[in-house]
Amino acid sequence: MTFLRSLVFNIAFWLWSAIMNLAFLPGLLGDRLLIVRGQRLWTRGVIVLMRLFAGIRLEIRGRENLPDGPFILAAKHQSAFDTMVFHDLLDDPAIVMKRELLSIPIYGWYCRKTEMIAVDRKAGASALKDMVRQAEAAAAKGRPIVVFPEGTRGQPGAALPYQPGVAALYARLGLPCVPMALNSGLLWGRRSFAKRPGTMVMEILPAIPPGLDRKTFAAELERRIEERSRALLEVRPAG
Repeated sequence: MTFLRSLVFNIAFWLWSAIMNLAFLPGLLGDRLLIVRGQRLWTRGVIVLMRLFAGIRLEIRGRENLPDGPFILAAKHQSAFDTMVFHDLLDDPAIVMKRELLSIPIYGWYCRKTEMIAVDRKAGASALKDMVRQAEAAAAKGRPIVVFPEGTRGQPGAALPYQPGVAALYARLGLPCVPMALNSGLLWGRRSFAKRPGTMVMEILPAIPPGLDRKTFAAELERRIEERSRALLEVRPAG
């Protein structure tokens, strides 16, 4: 049953994505906010498809913890869906991503148009400086900055090392940082065809105010995200 539901969902997901990608191509010549709205519509469609075909219900907790104005949101990363949800959850997010993703036809064009924060991870210290520069520009426009501190997707329960990028953003931007815990990998696994029914929980935790030193901030951020993400593993899939 899980295989059949996963097959139907994956077909529907790719069809929906293809339709949306083609439909909004003319928007590349217009206002970038048209593409932002397209990304939100695409994400909402994926959420509906998850519920209808894969039996995955999305639960967002802690919306009241999102500050007004620009802020940094630092999220656990277990699933491809983690990068999608922010198009619906936040208003015009600037998501930190790998620069090589810009080379993907159509998808990369949309990322450029919506001014995502593309980072060349092979560039070392200069990559951090470039990331901060792009984030400062986004924050000046009132946009929230989304970053995955681990830098890559991990298996549920895995504790990957936190990269220095999030601490650099926190120190330079002087913005509150909102941690997010989740259990998405239980249902939509990393590089996994199977989609397991159940409740996908994404929990927005209280913001860490600006002004802490880097070491204290980094330790507090990791503690909050990892503790809550481990607790959310108790929310088991339905099948």
